[in-house]
Amino acid sequence: MKITWLGHSAFRLDTSSASILIDPFLTGNPGFAGIDAKDTASGITHILLTHGHGDHVGDTIRLAKDTGATVLANADLAAWLGSKGVEKLEMGNTGGTVHFEGFSATFTNALHSSAQLTEDGVSHSLGSANGLMLHFDGDASLLHMGDTDIFSDMKLINELHQPDIGLVPIGDRFTMGGAVAALACQRFFDFKTAIPCHYGSFPIIDPTPEKFVAGMEGTRTKVVTPSAGIAVQL
Repeated sequence: MKITWLGHSAFRLDTSSASILIDPFLTGNPGFAGIDAKDTASGITHILLTHGHGDHVGDTIRLAKDTGATVLANADLAAWLGSKGVEKLEMGNTGGTVHFEGFSATFTNALHSSAQLTEDGVSHSLGSANGLMLHFDGDASLLHMGDTDIFSDMKLINELHQPDIGLVPIGDRFTMGGAVAALACQRFFDFKTAIPCHYGSFPIIDPTPEKFVAGMEGTRTKVVTPSAGIAVQL
């Protein structure tokens, strides 16, 4: 599997069967600055969303129209995207699994919110905040935690799905911070590899992954902190 961090919580995953964007916040993402947007979107087959905040939905509507990629989101968010003209939609909700050719996606729990301001200035709920558990045929399994705090049922997610790779929010203020994220990984998961995210993009969240890296020292989990736009093979 080839994983490319695109700044903030956005990732591109390339496997033998799919090319996936998760939470494609590109426009306005300081961490994405200088990365080729056309190259990033080239050949994508799926767009997967953890929740409805603007820094996660990002460029989904435009990318879906431009590429014809299938968009997966929780039912409320998917309905809203449909009202915005997105045509190829798959919906689910917490605990449910959606099967695609070559991989499946399960909506896991996350402790966070999910809403957007509409043109009239009113905040509208867009369903639950989720993580996404991805199982690939013949490849590593991966959990994008979404935006979340630590919670003890993370242990159940690990028991049910045994993810090999964790994409872990660490920036504090809107998610768990680095030290708590490291505790979550150690106490509740058995990741072979952990990649921190949701940091370094805005001044009010942690600028570096140092607290998480320090908290993971001495564990069996390999921590990878890729530069934005540079693919890593796992």
